[in-house]
Amino acid sequence: MREAAGRNRLAGAAAAFTSNARNPDLRRAQLSFLGAWTAEWAFTVALGIVAYRDGGATAVGLVGLLRMAPSALIAPLLSPLADRGRRERVLIVVSTVRGVATAGAAVVAALAGPPVVIYVLAVLSTIAATLFRPAHSALLPSLCHTGHELASANVVRGFLDSAATLVGPLLAAVLLGLTDVAVVFAVAALSSLWAGALLLRLSYDAPPRPSVAARPWLVREAAEGVRAVLRNADLALILGLAAAQSFTRGALTVLSVVVPLELLGTGDAGVGTLMAAVGVGAVLGSLAASLLVGTRRLGAWFAVGVALWGLPLALVGAFPEEWPALFLVAFVGVGNALIDVAGFTLLGRLAPDEVLARVFGVLESLVAVFIGIGAVAASWVVATYGPRSALVGIGLVCPVLAMLAWRRLRLLDGTVGEHDHDVELLQRVAMLRTLPLPSVEQLARGLEPLDVPAGHVVFSQGDLGDRYYVIEVGEVQVVGDGAVVATLGPGEGFGEIALLRRTPRTATVVAATDARLWALLSDRFLPVVLGFTPSAREAAVGVSVMLDRFAPEDPPAEPPPTSS
Repeated sequence: MREAAGRNRLAGAAAAFTSNARNPDLRRAQLSFLGAWTAEWAFTVALGIVAYRDGGATAVGLVGLLRMAPSALIAPLLSPLADRGRRERVLIVVSTVRGVATAGAAVVAALAGPPVVIYVLAVLSTIAATLFRPAHSALLPSLCHTGHELASANVVRGFLDSAATLVGPLLAAVLLGLTDVAVVFAVAALSSLWAGALLLRLSYDAPPRPSVAARPWLVREAAEGVRAVLRNADLALILGLAAAQSFTRGALTVLSVVVPLELLGTGDAGVGTLMAAVGVGAVLGSLAASLLVGTRRLGAWFAVGVALWGLPLALVGAFPEEWPALFLVAFVGVGNALIDVAGFTLLGRLAPDEVLARVFGVLESLVAVFIGIGAVAASWVVATYGPRSALVGIGLVCPVLAMLAWRRLRLLDGTVGEHDHDVELLQRVAMLRTLPLPSVEQLARGLEPLDVPAGHVVFSQGDLGDRYYVIEVGEVQVVGDGAVVATLGPGEGFGEIALLRRTPRTATVVAATDARLWALLSDRFLPVVLGFTPSAREAAVGVSVMLDRFAPEDPPAEPPPTSS
């Protein structure tokens, strides 16, 4: 049994990667992420070297805060742009801005210009970077059709994120050993521009968006993302733990420079080597995290990932030797991989699609704020108490918070499992099977249960139609003018004719057995089904087939309005 389960897990992990490779849109989106984050990590290493040379550990911490503070304010205000139209367009603009800003830093460094100009360009690049992940995270669900496929996409993205965590610093370390920071900046610029170019040919059905006239101001739209988080305790918990992880990440931007130079004595190249060790752990952790696809314990694994962001740092403080330090910080990468798979999948499942980019924008704002706070806090603790005390004190923050949140996250796993059942039921219906996952999630949130005993009428011919029904258990009979024209069972739906054609019910539906139904109001059903060409086409075919079975004797001359 265990061997069979192991083989199934390995098969699922392999399928996660192959499904992304076969889907050209997912493949381009994922490679774009790889290019963007390779650029980010290489840029971070080079910027840390510039800042340390300019003013030591304190300068590294202040530059970290300088990069993140404007992003924390601007990212949530601009993230509604990714909810207004096609999200890949936002990503292309972001990648272009980052590439140009980073290229500017390369020129300034090559000419030995003032570091403050590099800092200003770093701020501009970081503001753009904070918009990349929200837009990319909101784009992925639109390229997927099932929760499993979305989890697979996050597994692959987590692996590529981990690969970037390895490749970016390692590339920087090699280039720093052979050349200087100007070349690192130049390579990061090319990687950013490549990330944008990959997205020029995406082709998918984007969800319908409000017209320009119906859009509120950006500030009001951004506030809707904040309200979506505040209304959902589970979203708030995940974002709170992400803020703690970001605090530790910000501290790591300082400690990754201070520890090699002051504690381990490994020099400039040691900075890149230490961060590359994080990348090695992230790659290995991503491969292990791929085995989590399809599990119902994403909340628990998210807690483990948060804890692993801090505990290894505390242990490095206790064992400040080069090889133990490299081994231990690799587990930070493992934690990062678990957070990518579990955290982003949970957020993508819990947040409504219409505000999804804004929720991720709130996340990026918190990340930016707490990275800056963590960088300043680490530089202060290092200056006051020394590197070892900073490693231990800051390293214990995430494990303690993860332990406190454990019970709530395990309860969340149960909630997501129940929601998966509703999504799977809807995806058994032919006209809904073609919808992207965010739209099916939206329908699932509006389902209302209805138990109908055998022989009872669900609705009668001539009634006003205001609901669509899906059968979970039992059978119903469709009766037109006294004759049974169809028998429907689990995984089939009915009631769409009156909604799509805005007519009274064309037939009576009676429960042939005790039946468990799920109902959707027309104002939830119609915008989703008619908003996508494939589902609208499938719905039209289904209506035609049903009407071919039975034509009402007296069709109404004037269709009445749909009842709400």
